[in-house]
Amino acid sequence: MEPVVAGASPIATVLVVDDEQPIVDLVRFTLEDEQVQVVEAADGVQALEVARAHRPDLVFLDVQMPRLDGLEVCRLLRREPGLEHTRIVMLTAASQEADRARGLEAGADEYLTKPFSPLKLLLLVQALLPGVTLWPAR
Repeated sequence: MEPVVAGASPIATVLVVDDEQPIVDLVRFTLEDEQVQVVEAADGVQALEVARAHRPDLVFLDVQMPRLDGLEVCRLLRREPGLEHTRIVMLTAASQEADRARGLEAGADEYLTKPFSPLKLLLLVQALLPGVTLWPAR
């Protein structure tokens, strides 16, 4: 992989959709660097707007949100031209197997439950976006 030049454009864009700002901040702190740009949305309607504007490579999507829930956002993203192949991870406190099944049926690639460790988040992103090196050795 080519070295990243200071000021170069990020290789990947990650959209974090959650109405809990501490979750958004944790994901941003864990992932954002020279290779990863993190954008955010606080509800489902805003998530669709931000996704259309930024064309993210990966979306972390809470299930229970105001205005439009994450399952419906996931379904809509899967039908959106240019976004149908975006990787989607449901990021939620709903941890029952039935909740996971609903997320995967809606089109999610993975399901990560809160609370989560930053290490698990990093490993998941590396698996879903293999071309991105997170926290490279300096």
